[in-house]
Amino acid sequence: MKPWARYLIAVVVGIVVGLGSAIYAVRAGALGSNVSIGPWATGKDFGTAEQGARTRAVVARRGLLALPAREARYYTASVDDAGRSLDGRCSYRITGGALPGRWWSMTLYDGDGHLAGDGPYSIGNAAIPAENQGRWTVLVSPQRQPGNWLPTAGLKHFELTVRTYLPPDAGKTNPARDQLPSIRRETCA
Repeated sequence: MKPWARYLIAVVVGIVVGLGSAIYAVRAGALGSNVSIGPWATGKDFGTAEQGARTRAVVARRGLLALPAREARYYTASVDDAGRSLDGRCSYRITGGALPGRWWSMTLYDGDGHLAGDGPYSIGNAAIPAENQGRWTVLVSPQRQPGNWLPTAGLKHFELTVRTYLPPDAGKTNPARDQLPSIRRETCA
């Protein structure tokens, strides 16, 4: 084989591997400099001037329309407390307390980042009675549940996103200190 053919093959393989790994990194949805908090993850650089190209690509693909860090912080979960992938054929109990923001919401998405089911699509702290704000529960299940419920539409895999708006630290501190809800699998169909 001629030397130029070897170089051409090496360049093509390099481009394919590089492009493939870039696509995987963006589709995996990890937001820049990730911080894990139990099953939840957040990025320290989204919504900031230090936001990297990878984080911008993830935000563009996932449609987060990320607000500046001083206005909102985003946490995503694709696994439960035991590290198992969130399965839309199972039921989950999500319990939490006061979250680091003046207002918060939790939204369920399919694996491609689209809203799932026929609604409700989100639960916010406005739906939680004032006396339960310190300790609340949201049920996630393919079947309708009493109380605060998000439908999974029986998806093979789903993700949850918690958004906290107007964090008290204006988004300047390390989010690893934040207390986030637990996600416990109860039953599976």
